[in-house]
Amino acid sequence: MPLDHRLQPNPYADISSVVDLAPGQESFRDAALRGLALEQKAISPKFLYDARGAELFERICEQPEYYPTRTEMALLRAKASEMASLIGPNAHLVEYGSGAGEKIELLLAALERPEAYVAVDVAREQLMEATARLATRHPGLTVTGICADYTRPLPLPSAPNGRRVGFFPGSTIGNFTPDDARGFLASAAQSLKGGGMLVGVDRRKDKKTLDAAYNDAAGVTEAFILNLLRRMNRELDADFDLDRFRYVGFYNEAKGRIEIYLESLQDQTVTVAGEKFRFRKGERLHSEYSCKYDIEDFQALAKSAGFQPQAWWSDEKQLFSIHYLSATPLN
Repeated sequence: MPLDHRLQPNPYADISSVVDLAPGQESFRDAALRGLALEQKAISPKFLYDARGAELFERICEQPEYYPTRTEMALLRAKASEMASLIGPNAHLVEYGSGAGEKIELLLAALERPEAYVAVDVAREQLMEATARLATRHPGLTVTGICADYTRPLPLPSAPNGRRVGFFPGSTIGNFTPDDARGFLASAAQSLKGGGMLVGVDRRKDKKTLDAAYNDAAGVTEAFILNLLRRMNRELDADFDLDRFRYVGFYNEAKGRIEIYLESLQDQTVTVAGEKFRFRKGERLHSEYSCKYDIEDFQALAKSAGFQPQAWWSDEKQLFSIHYLSATPLN
């Protein structure tokens, strides 16, 4: 499917382009109604990232308890040249869940003659700002933003003169269940065939460190998750009373994952898009998983999806890892 027929006007059109394939209100409505009707109520974490949600997540990354962002950034600064040597010259970079675009800057600075950068994210305003900034700072780089759900197949600009290389930082791979992660990686392996993928992966570690990371003292993570209810109130004519719900986030050691919920503090009925949903006291709305992987476990997952692990890097405290996976099929 060609890209140019969906180009949207934006104030930075002379330096970058934004393709709008974002899930709209109808898909949010459908997902919310479907998820609230489940026995275990659940709404995909991708709907956490409206404009306010994206802003709150950036604040989470700045909290002292939340180690993944600063640890990954330090790894990128220290090892970007090694990563760049594996990626090679003339790369066409595709970043899944690009956010504010800070991490890609570290990689771009180390790469040899990168030709193009495609940022994929559902947060439209943040995407436009980030791609405009990158295009300004890297005038020789072709910059495109695609506002879309990257978990679904999507069209990518052609890469006639270089290899496509995926960039998936931030341990976002952990937000998938292992089966869904395998599916996402398998789809990426097909679109990146002949190139590779750089993936940030949070490692398994002690429960105390993980519980603190997702229960920051400033309450930013709580505000981030509760913002999902605010978004439903605003966009889906819902009537959630946020004072009747509480944030619950904890590390499930047996399953190797953080689990995040909103728990009802009383029996109540909530209306969303004209439909009523009953919550029992103590009933939980599932919002997010964050799976943690040992090195060997993630490499096995990548292999099962069609990638070939080439290299990995980790910090001294063994908190976080970055993996380079080849999407070139074995002969």
